[in-house]
Amino acid sequence: MRKNGTTDLIHGSIAKSIFWFSIPLLIGNLFQQLYNTFDSYVVGNYVGKEALAAVGASSPIINMLIGFFMGLATGAGVIIAQYYGAGDYKRLKKAVHSSAALTLVMSVLLTILGVLGTDPMLHAVGTPIDVFPESSTYLSIYFIGICFALIYNMGSGILRAIGDSKRPLYFLVIACIINIILDFLFVKYLKWGVAGAGYATLIAQAISAIMIVYVLMKSEEAHQLIIKDIRFDVPILKKIIMVGLPTGLQQSIVSLSNLVVQSYVNGFGSSVVAGYSASIRIDGFVNLPLQSFNMAITTFVGQNIGEKQFDRVKKGTKIAMAMTFAVIAFISVILFLYGKSFIAVFNSEPSVVEAGRTMQLAFVPFYIVLPIVQIYNGVLRGAGKSSVPMYIMVFNFVILRQIYLILITKITSSVYYVFMGWPVTWVTCAIMFIIYYHKVNWLNENNAF
Repeated sequence: MRKNGTTDLIHGSIAKSIFWFSIPLLIGNLFQQLYNTFDSYVVGNYVGKEALAAVGASSPIINMLIGFFMGLATGAGVIIAQYYGAGDYKRLKKAVHSSAALTLVMSVLLTILGVLGTDPMLHAVGTPIDVFPESSTYLSIYFIGICFALIYNMGSGILRAIGDSKRPLYFLVIACIINIILDFLFVKYLKWGVAGAGYATLIAQAISAIMIVYVLMKSEEAHQLIIKDIRFDVPILKKIIMVGLPTGLQQSIVSLSNLVVQSYVNGFGSSVVAGYSASIRIDGFVNLPLQSFNMAITTFVGQNIGEKQFDRVKKGTKIAMAMTFAVIAFISVILFLYGKSFIAVFNSEPSVVEAGRTMQLAFVPFYIVLPIVQIYNGVLRGAGKSSVPMYIMVFNFVILRQIYLILITKITSSVYYVFMGWPVTWVTCAIMFIIYYHKVNWLNENNAF
């Protein structure tokens, strides 16, 4: 262990370092998922299925814009992790302040784009008429406070890059508890409807942003945030963009593809949209350990490449893959046996539960291939090869998925086969990652910045 409880990813047992670094990430991702999940739970049970569908219809749009920024944040984290591993604290400091400047600029841009583009985006994906007003309300409120989400995510990414995955977790737990309390207060007791869920999320995210900035400013180490030093260092900004832009484009384009899928789902009516919304929330929980190991292996690879420990990188990849396979196999069994009950938590109407279960049964048998996608994705990003995952995932999750949907909807009108658009492209994506990882010489000394 290092100062302030940071995990040493460069020395000692690989399995232990990845495991202990991943645990706070997993818990943090769990609480991150609880933000919108509790919004869905509260409005679904205390407002109605249309409100549940409204929150669900808003999520892909949020993910599209947030995803782009998160890619840039990932790029910043990779650069910071490599400088940290190499002990280059002068450039690490410049990277931190360039990241902060980038966050401020993106906060302004995404706030304007989100607020002005809410209704056009909802129209573009064919949001059902009975769902549209509440979707617009929820989305507008979210985008007013989107800057807080960006600040927290960039700040937590900086801390994770130097091995501190615990403090971002603490702040997220506090914010999530506040969000849950406010959800019940605003929606159940004050009867503010979906607007109450939106305001609860805004306030909670503001608190998490304030806490993360406070910690960065009070730090006495190289990653200390000094307000007057926030500016772009052009060479380092180029490196951040070189790594982060492909990831950002990948995440936003894939989210855009999911918006197109959402438009197909919207055509089946509010009950199916509500069932989809409930099932996609559960799917979010399934992906939590995958995302956690993905984030952990990205930092692990970044730091060890900075230290030029290339054999340790490959061993860490195998260990992270084995851990992720074990976890996802266990979750898949639980979901297959009890998934229907989980859907009913959000809304117990039979038509809603049936639609959600249909989606689950399409997904569950194919979850086992997702560790391949997530681990190799994280490894290549940590090695600075972020354009490769972008090409692979955009081809499969955007181009191939849309081709599939166009063809399948001409053959059948069953929503089950629309849902299968996800698993089919998971499999093809995993195959391409396997081929690239094992056939291309992606790991060499030129990966280090």
